[in-house]
Amino acid sequence: MIHKLEMFIAVAREGHFGRAAESLGITQPTLSTGIKQLEEMLGVQLIFRGHRYGGLTPEGQRALIWARQLVGDARAFRQEMRTARHGLTGHVRLAVIPTALTWAAALSARFSQVHPNLEFTILSRTSAEILTMLENLEIDAGISYLDNEPLGRVTTVPIYAERYTLVCRSDHALADRDRLAWADLAGCRLCLLTPDMQNRRIINQNFMEAGVEPEARVESNSTVVLVAHVLQGDWVTILPADMARFLSAGTDLRIVALQEQRAAPSVGLVAPYREPHTLVTRGPW
Repeated sequence: MIHKLEMFIAVAREGHFGRAAESLGITQPTLSTGIKQLEEMLGVQLIFRGHRYGGLTPEGQRALIWARQLVGDARAFRQEMRTARHGLTGHVRLAVIPTALTWAAALSARFSQVHPNLEFTILSRTSAEILTMLENLEIDAGISYLDNEPLGRVTTVPIYAERYTLVCRSDHALADRDRLAWADLAGCRLCLLTPDMQNRRIINQNFMEAGVEPEARVESNSTVVLVAHVLQGDWVTILPADMARFLSAGTDLRIVALQEQRAAPSVGLVAPYREPHTLVTRGPW
């Protein structure tokens, strides 16, 4: 039953029978047979289909909610039983907002010290993608913003508050300042994360409250690309303090604190809501 529910979730996630089968490592006929058997067991049609996937039926949409919960609980149950016998082992899948990647490395290293048999996959994703991946059971947890945009029904564990700095070359006009107001950045040639990133939306809010229209001459979904541009020319970028220190280490770049004009965004662990809590959310974060 659980295996067939996983097939159903994969089809709903991929919107395509071939891609769903590939993601599960099975053939498409095996997948189609499993879905048909699940429909027979439940007594309802779950998927509209002719020559191709046609979406979920109303019954399928309701079933998907239960399928995700049942499969998630089954995975957590298996992990709890393995842990009771062998200690915490297995593979933890994390999706992390780009500005929190240094924190993800520090936290996974700390977790590995306590549980050396764990393996980690850490992916860089937007906050919206993290919530979708959690919903589709593609990851075990995420590290994302906790209080700026709706999260839905999840378990959260705060880790740090994101405080912003300007990163510029040592010969830039603002490099020798101890602290800057957001209004001081008017007219600067900015490199910023792309608008689909929640970090960019937060930065835009800070500029708006300072009465400044930011001039983003370069946009990227990579903080490395932003800092590389700062090194190459008269650009500047805005990064959280920890990420700024990491990417500027060993360079001639300057980091200047920005005055806080609104509450610092809270960043932390986000995981599917489950009682009892899973070992991931109980870990040494």
